[in-house]
Amino acid sequence: MFSLTRLEPIDYLLIGHLSRDLTLDGDRLGGTVAYAALTAYALGLRVGLVTSWGNEFSLDPYLGSLPIINAPTEKSTTFENIETTQGRVQIIHNVAASLDPHLIPESWLDAPIIHLAPIAQEVQPSLVRNFPNSMIGITPQGWLREWDSNGRVGLTEWPEATFVLQHAGATVLSIEDIHHDEDRIDELASACKVLVVTEGEKGGRVYWNGDVRRYSASKVAAVDMVGAGDIFATAFFHRFHLTRDPWEATRFAADLAAISVTRSGMNSIPTPEEIQSATVEVL
Repeated sequence: MFSLTRLEPIDYLLIGHLSRDLTLDGDRLGGTVAYAALTAYALGLRVGLVTSWGNEFSLDPYLGSLPIINAPTEKSTTFENIETTQGRVQIIHNVAASLDPHLIPESWLDAPIIHLAPIAQEVQPSLVRNFPNSMIGITPQGWLREWDSNGRVGLTEWPEATFVLQHAGATVLSIEDIHHDEDRIDELASACKVLVVTEGEKGGRVYWNGDVRRYSASKVAAVDMVGAGDIFATAFFHRFHLTRDPWEATRFAADLAAISVTRSGMNSIPTPEEIQSATVEVL
């Protein structure tokens, strides 16, 4: 972790919890910011994270020397997916500290891209007011979640949606984040400048300027879908910031996300060769 006084400016600021994911194979690092940080770094960007992590295991093998501002917490946000006869149930066991504006170093406030990536209601919606000179990208998954006294995770209302989304340059979410609710998608799309709804192997759709277009996903032998949406979102925000073309940004992001599912865990992060191939494909 780093001192607030010695941090250099960055290109891509991530705000959200890293998560400790409980699996049959042991603990696994998760959270949008984990996959997004490594993807942005692979894209050649200077990356910074604001998070809250309980140090249950070292981040060094994963995030290495990336600058991280860590809000102290006893336990990290912890998820477990349990298979039942009624389908998969997600349980949240712990929630780390909330992420407030004062945690953000002054030298990071003007980062060209701000990625707000809540996973458990940890990011204050009012935070969108703090970045007037940046493009804000939002993956709102964590603002769409609630959980009961037993930790069972479900879909919730998001009363601040219009306020937050109107501040965003682009928003990316999964069809599963809103439980395939088409009415909810229409509501969110009406508040967004650009909205991408990902649908896994089916591709997805892009809403922009009153238009909606579908995109397809490359057919690949999927090994692990975890993190693919986070990789897509990061690649999209980067390419959209560069080109201001949501269709081109979608093509670029879909290419990298499709390749990512052929590998597992943090090995799914795009390689330099894959990024180069996706970049020149449009030429």
